[in-house]
Amino acid sequence: MTSAAEHTVPWLRVAAAYSWRLILVGIVVYGAFTVLGRFHLIAVALFLALVITSVLHPVADVLDRVLPRSLSVAVALVGSVLLLFGLLALVGDTVADEATALSGQFRGGIHRIELWLQRPPFRLSPAKLADLQRQVTDYLNTHRANLLSSALSGLGRVVELVAGAALALFSSVFFIHSGERLWAWVRDELLPRRARPAWDRAGRAAWQTFAGYTRGIIIVAATNAVLVGAALLALRVPLALPLALLEFFAAFVPLVGSPVALGVATVVALAGRGPLTALAVLVLIVVIGQIEGHVLHPLVMSWAVRLHPLVVALSVIAGSIVAGVIGAIVAVPFISVVWAVLRTLRTTPP
Repeated sequence: MTSAAEHTVPWLRVAAAYSWRLILVGIVVYGAFTVLGRFHLIAVALFLALVITSVLHPVADVLDRVLPRSLSVAVALVGSVLLLFGLLALVGDTVADEATALSGQFRGGIHRIELWLQRPPFRLSPAKLADLQRQVTDYLNTHRANLLSSALSGLGRVVELVAGAALALFSSVFFIHSGERLWAWVRDELLPRRARPAWDRAGRAAWQTFAGYTRGIIIVAATNAVLVGAALLALRVPLALPLALLEFFAAFVPLVGSPVALGVATVVALAGRGPLTALAVLVLIVVIGQIEGHVLHPLVMSWAVRLHPLVVALSVIAGSIVAGVIGAIVAVPFISVVWAVLRTLRTTPP
């Protein structure tokens, strides 16, 4: 006698089998994100520590040839921190030196924007512009208390950021110094004996993918920053160096970060140099986007898992919905690592 399940339509049986598995995966993913949301500071700090490790581990390995391991790790970390603070100090000095000239340029730029808005196609009269300025001033005066509370909450965020950075540096010391031993302990103590070889391969593939993606995106971001800085200096746009640094950090958000940073550069160019320079910066956005999408990413990211642009776009949007800017940054490397692990676990060991 045949069972009722055997009389079921085959495609319906397959769909049901996949459905309960997808539901189970969804529950696990939801639970993981809930736990990470509760401990988001620790999760972000560990992610940043892994980024630091992927960048500085090769440097520490090179220094390890002439120095003890502990000293090579210290030199790599302290040197990178000093380099970062030196770059930020250079940007601060540049802004301070240009502050007087910039204030005059921006006042003249705002006046040019007002004249531009009065001409076609906008045709805003001076009275409407004055009324708009009055509305902005009234809004700031009315919501001063809310803006102050937002600023105070921002100070709390700064404290969290400092604490997270300290935890990331502290964790990266151990990851760079003895990451292999830490992974061996996790593998031998937390995994069943039969599962250790497969998960060891998966873990190494995950790290190779994450490190490759991180180093690749840093190279892409640095190249974008150099191109933007050179172009802005050639166009004599104010704050070229700070805007190039903004482009470097914005490039870590795929697809949307670089256009947003160059949009800020366009506004600065419009206020400081006029519409023609702003139009040139808009052309720069298109050119750098094409170079990044068709040259840098395929060339530099070839050692990491390459995802379809649609997958990257959906990952960035989903990550931003779940965790804001941090989610948008983490989404693509997270999906890349998951795909590398699944691909490794599917393969039959030789």
